[in-house]
Amino acid sequence: MNQLKAIANRIMRERGLVPDFPAAALRETSAMVERPVVPSPPLRDLRDLLWVSIDNDTSRDLDQLSVASKVPGGAVKILVAIADVDALVKRHTAIDDHAEKNTTSVYTAAGVFSMLPERLSTDLTSLGEGQDRLALVMEMLVEEGGAIKQSDVYRAAVRNRAKLAYNGLAAWLDGSAKAPAPLAAVSGLDEQIRIQDRVAQKMRGLRFQHGALSLQTPQAEAVFDGEAVTDLRPAEHNRAKELIEDFMVAANGVTARYLARKGFPPLRRVLRSPKAWNRIVALAQGVGAHLPAEPNGEALAGFLDQRRLHDPARFPDLSLSVVKLLGRGEYALELPDETTEGHFGLAATDYTHSTAPNRRFPDLVTQRLLKAAIAGEAAPYRNEELSALATHCTEQETNAQKVERHVNKSAAAMLLASRIGEVFESAVTGASEKGTWVRISHPATEGRLVRGFKGLEVGDRLRVKLVHTDVERGFIDFARVG
Repeated sequence: MNQLKAIANRIMRERGLVPDFPAAALRETSAMVERPVVPSPPLRDLRDLLWVSIDNDTSRDLDQLSVASKVPGGAVKILVAIADVDALVKRHTAIDDHAEKNTTSVYTAAGVFSMLPERLSTDLTSLGEGQDRLALVMEMLVEEGGAIKQSDVYRAAVRNRAKLAYNGLAAWLDGSAKAPAPLAAVSGLDEQIRIQDRVAQKMRGLRFQHGALSLQTPQAEAVFDGEAVTDLRPAEHNRAKELIEDFMVAANGVTARYLARKGFPPLRRVLRSPKAWNRIVALAQGVGAHLPAEPNGEALAGFLDQRRLHDPARFPDLSLSVVKLLGRGEYALELPDETTEGHFGLAATDYTHSTAPNRRFPDLVTQRLLKAAIAGEAAPYRNEELSALATHCTEQETNAQKVERHVNKSAAAMLLASRIGEVFESAVTGASEKGTWVRISHPATEGRLVRGFKGLEVGDRLRVKLVHTDVERGFIDFARVG
């Protein structure tokens, strides 16, 4: 673990990220005193609602809560509460300067390098169970078919009634396990979650009808025995994760439209039409499918749904290949007289990032814009500042992803160092002039195919032999067998 932490620190610095908090930021954090939440207009008191958080089992930096209520006529009101991080993290403080420098928390096999000091992100600005907290609330009136009929954004005081975890909640929703203890302990919470789940599934179905892409990327999570990494396993996607994903997509759309109505230029989250569409077309042709010559989200969504049904075992590898060819998301400033591209993968024209201010700086910036818009005040950032932040946040997000991949590859190289010469079943996840890449399952990682790569295409299955690892550089090299 010490070697991985040293690698993570080194790669972060090489990529322009700061792994340690400056002394001034730590002093500011230590001096903070928690003050009681006393609601007064325009702050609404919503602490009596059955708010819940749903996150990873080990997460303590809780950004979101949700609650639902039925409305006459069949509609359901969904409320999503987002932690008011700006209430404590003010602009131009040392804490804010560090957050603006890194722009994101960095999640690696060596540990989490948080954007905000731990006392803030996991305590004072976290929506912890049983704690009264300030929040921004995105209110959505959702019709029976899953469409949002009305929406609003306002400030409120909230209290988390139950900290729920994805895996346990998903097993209960699927009927394969009893209710998690925090859920069973609160009267009426079981029906509350059932309502949220039904609405989320309706919203999800409608998004997919409009061309949103259903992808299953095999992201690896480190498994520990004490301080030692013992495995990298694919993160399981489940119904509870879908619930939160659907609500957050909807809340981010509500935020973007609210700011636009108020005349505030939002930091849009954009995924442009893929430049490598011809390679996606070729990928489809390789499995006997046809896609149009020009980028078409609905056609791609239909192709992916078909492949999920016909070849579920290979679908994660196909998803990973499509994700790589789609390109990276980015932040872009949209001025009132301009129109930016939407999010190709979500089939959304109005989209921003606003639901994770403890973990992402663009969300904190958006929160400050929201609070000014709600109060009828001037925007706290000039357009030139927002444009520069959009570019900077995009660059730092890319750097953080490269750090995460490098450290995870180093962890995999460490696990595989004693297995040189061993043969693995693999799938091709990338094939271009830059190289050919394959993915193995145990541990879940990618490596470069250095011999026997001619004629291979994305999705091909083959046996490979491990020939070399380099922990410091995060290199894992394979050769084709047979």
